[in-house]
Amino acid sequence: MAAAGRTIPGPCGAPFLLFVDEFDPHEPFDTPDPWAGRYDPDWEGELLIWPPYDVGAVEKGRLSEREGRHIRANYGSKLSMIDAWVGGVFDALSERGLWDSTAVIVCTDHGHYLGEKDIWGKPGVMQYETLGHIPLLVHWPGVPGGSTCDALTTNVDLHATIADVFGVKVGAGAGGQPGETGPTRPRHGRSLVPLLTGSASSVRDWAIGGVFGNWVQVTDGRRKYARGPMGDAFPLSMWSNRWSTMPVHGLEDLVRLPPPDRRATLDFMPGTDVPVIRQPFAPGDRLPLWVGHGAIDAHFLFDLADDPGENENLAGRRAVAESDMVELLRGALKDVEAPDEQLERLGIA
Repeated sequence: MAAAGRTIPGPCGAPFLLFVDEFDPHEPFDTPDPWAGRYDPDWEGELLIWPPYDVGAVEKGRLSEREGRHIRANYGSKLSMIDAWVGGVFDALSERGLWDSTAVIVCTDHGHYLGEKDIWGKPGVMQYETLGHIPLLVHWPGVPGGSTCDALTTNVDLHATIADVFGVKVGAGAGGQPGETGPTRPRHGRSLVPLLTGSASSVRDWAIGGVFGNWVQVTDGRRKYARGPMGDAFPLSMWSNRWSTMPVHGLEDLVRLPPPDRRATLDFMPGTDVPVIRQPFAPGDRLPLWVGHGAIDAHFLFDLADDPGENENLAGRRAVAESDMVELLRGALKDVEAPDEQLERLGIA
């Protein structure tokens, strides 16, 4: 959640930005009283707070329908707990009379499967809408609440929007303040201010998503195309200046990658002057856990207007539509300065 005050000074006599990073709702779905067990009071036994990362868990007998309902109930308990604490932030805005001068953005990074299509957690499947179509709620001073907007947006647009609010120039050669120059920084986001003020009905023609080493997808708002890697899923490299700092809590042998080896080179994050380690991978290497070989040669095309449940895969069946989406994906990846090897591994170079 981000709050940005523009026209009326903040508590210190200047515009302000508050960023609240809430890790929940996230597994484990554990909550203290009074939220624990709130939505499944008849459950007997230890609370199930770790959803499986599985596909077809109920169908194959690895999870019962009753257990699935209980997991969803515990997820709901976390949502209620978060709602209460976020409400405290909103109360503070009300107490200080800041709603008329403060934009408030509520969003998330991805969804979570809780039994949709009998998928649980975040396993190695393409990003169905449950995972990839995320909520975005914005309070904008002077704009009545309750309205909705169907325009395509993506999370990188939030950076552009906040920069727009504060008059900060971003992009190639932009410095930290208006008029300054500095290192090359890509600007892939589009400011949402025109959407919020009603001066425009759209700010982008496509949005992309995906998972490293897995499917890459693009949507034009109606059709969604997810393309898996071709052949052996290589070439594949990791660009990073923090090789691995993610806590894995006892799963080091499963998750932690070996350190960079002599194949690693000093490179630059695509489209920037930011130096990073670039580690190429080859067949037989230990790869990041989320690299999914099940994605190889597997492509998905859905018409979300006619098939919002994403039940009918049109890939391989509607050649013209699929060809159009391949071209859209190729153009989108080039627009965000994706490395050439990404297009090569997807078979669209």
